[in-house]
Amino acid sequence: MLAVIDAAAEAYRGRIPDDCWHEPYMPEAELRSEIDSGVLFYGIDHSGALVALMGVQQVRDVHLIRHAYVLPRHQGEGLGGRLVEHICGLVPGRILVGTWAAAEWAIRFYQRHGFVLQPSTAT
Repeated sequence: MLAVIDAAAEAYRGRIPDDCWHEPYMPEAELRSEIDSGVLFYGIDHSGALVALMGVQQVRDVHLIRHAYVLPRHQGEGLGGRLVEHICGLVPGRILVGTWAAAEWAIRFYQRHGFVLQPSTAT
């Protein structure tokens, strides 16, 4: 999981605030903490190796897509779409996604899958 996350997160390098970028992008302790806090991960393998994953967490009456990563060499194959459609079919009610404003590709991906961009509430 960590290898997929770190390889895919390279797309954020230089695009997100410097104080939010670190190497590895998600240390093992952080991944374990996410799982311990209730994030459920779903993945897709190719020839026995994990190539894509997405994490979802229920918070009160909504589900949050917290993580979505596809190995760069497998991007554009529809794997992220398969995962988001799987999650949307599993969980009831509203699903929210948060992503970096600079990640235009991620915003376009979610919009193609029916999500609607909401204005930021950050101040």
